[in-house]
Amino acid sequence: MSAANIAGRLESLPITRYQQVIFAVIATAWFFDCIDCAMLTFLLSPIKTEFGLNSAQAGSLASMSFIGMFIGAAASGVLADKFGRSVVLRWSILIWGVASLLCALSPNLECLMIFRVFLGIGMAMELPIAQALVCEFVPANVRGKYVAYMEGTWPLGFMCAGILAYTLLPLYGWRSLFVVEALPCLFVLAIRRLVPESPRWLAGVGRLDEAEKVMSEMERRVKLALKTDQLPAPHAVSESTEENAAQSSSIFSLFQGKYIRRTTMALALWFFALLGYYGLTSWLGILLEGKGYSIAKSTEYIIIISAAGVPGFAAAAYLLERWGRKPTLALFLLGGGISAYLYGNAANLNLTMTFGMAMQFFMFGMWSAIYAYTPELFPTNIRATAGGFASAVGRVGAMLGPYLVGLLLPVAGQNGAFALLAGSLIIAALAVAILGEETKGKILEEI
Repeated sequence: MSAANIAGRLESLPITRYQQVIFAVIATAWFFDCIDCAMLTFLLSPIKTEFGLNSAQAGSLASMSFIGMFIGAAASGVLADKFGRSVVLRWSILIWGVASLLCALSPNLECLMIFRVFLGIGMAMELPIAQALVCEFVPANVRGKYVAYMEGTWPLGFMCAGILAYTLLPLYGWRSLFVVEALPCLFVLAIRRLVPESPRWLAGVGRLDEAEKVMSEMERRVKLALKTDQLPAPHAVSESTEENAAQSSSIFSLFQGKYIRRTTMALALWFFALLGYYGLTSWLGILLEGKGYSIAKSTEYIIIISAAGVPGFAAAAYLLERWGRKPTLALFLLGGGISAYLYGNAANLNLTMTFGMAMQFFMFGMWSAIYAYTPELFPTNIRATAGGFASAVGRVGAMLGPYLVGLLLPVAGQNGAFALLAGSLIIAALAVAILGEETKGKILEEI
């Protein structure tokens, strides 16, 4: 028994209800995280009003969670590659649950900023681990589709955040939303019971007996689901392929040989995509209010345009397996940049809603493609580390986005702000088109 044997057996397992339950648990945790990420879009305006913030201060507050996300993303990958995927996933959920409750209790702006940092740490810790887990459990022929489905909870989370804000904000104020966000930390109990450790990771770090135990239990559960005593023969994964992957066990290998091009592309992709995306979404409510709409109307319009994200992620999930990772991601980034600029310069409500829906279609599809593509580029031993590293660099862009918008609005207006954000997404599209490589249908160990 070897790491290559474990990988081959995972690749040959038919997808049954057993794996779908594991996926559903991970995707549900991701969904809760998406609600947290989206909520400040709806809360920044009432917080700004309560604390009497100017645009620069509001931008700084919006950036606080991204400081935490930088720390969390950078740390979680290293921790997950060292201690395991499942245990770090559980801790990430506990951290953002407690931090969210503390945000609700913040007596002043300074405390809220500090607690937003810790909330960001918990949120960002989960994301690279969840994508690594799904990639390592699901076989290559449907891997992109399942990661895209998980990311598809993002528009649903965004709409759920809007509905919660629309319902609770007028009655109980912005603090009540942070209390609601803290409740899903109880979900960690389901993760502990239902999500096993990644056998790929266990085998990759030499814990072969544990990997065999997890793998045998998975095979037993799949046999029960299929009502059969026979499983397909393990997929052939050569020992030399696995040995080559195992040699890439240091983060410094990301900047050597074939990985330097992938790493450069991933860092540019995450930095510019997140700068554009979070620079836009953190200010979306206030930007709509700047066009003369009330808080209630702005929230309602954001929920409506976000609904276009559902067909957006569905289209991305289809194209990722049909067309490929690279062209799909480049297309959605480019479409997001163009539609964001048109949205920011729309002359009336009809055009605002039309271009807003196009923007959310491409933006949410973009996220599906990013999270499907990034973990496939790196070997198992440092997959979470590499994903966390790219995500951490992206959080630098996410920190800069809201802050730069706050600085640009008084001097360049909405046109200048949207030109910056749209240009960032187009640069990310060029990085993928020029430096990216295709991974569709390839086993992780052979990429």
